[in-house]
Amino acid sequence: MGTVTIGVSIAVPEPHGSLLQERRLGFGDVAAHGIPTHVTLLPPTEVGASALAAVEAHLTEVAAAGRPFPMRLSGTGTFRPMSPVVYVRVVQGADTCAWLQHRIRAASGPLTRELQFPYHPHVTVAHGIDDAAMDRAFEELAHYEAEWSCTGFALAEQGADGVWRKLRDYAFGGAVVPPQAAHVDRGSLPTR
Repeated sequence: MGTVTIGVSIAVPEPHGSLLQERRLGFGDVAAHGIPTHVTLLPPTEVGASALAAVEAHLTEVAAAGRPFPMRLSGTGTFRPMSPVVYVRVVQGADTCAWLQHRIRAASGPLTRELQFPYHPHVTVAHGIDDAAMDRAFEELAHYEAEWSCTGFALAEQGADGVWRKLRDYAFGGAVVPPQAAHVDRGSLPTR
């Protein structure tokens, strides 16, 4: 059956998503054509196509344990010189994103994997472009603000053409904090 490349993310809703995607394109990052604006919960991960049913069941369980939470973006940051990325910062909701990504990559689930870098929720607005354009992205979006209520996440697949396409949305299970989420040991979560 072969393998597929999947990712899990929180979509940045309209009008913010399109605006940031257009800005990313304007900075010269042509990859933005195939990448909807998002906060990553699981980076691109190769899995066997036959494992997709188990992945979907696992993500359903993770979403059921979650609840809606406020997300707020404000200002810019960069991973340079470690990685050629400029991003908009997640200033509210970052802890919940960290909890979700930890649950998605749980050792007992089908998406267990190590990360190349410590988890840091963000919205990429420039990646792998020249330094002058990266500096421009950092400066021009320094006062950017957006907020919304995050009500779930999505599973997407990267096609052979490099374009990411949503496979399924996962809505959070309720408006009340589930017992397992209310007593999360933050010390066990990846930090940063």
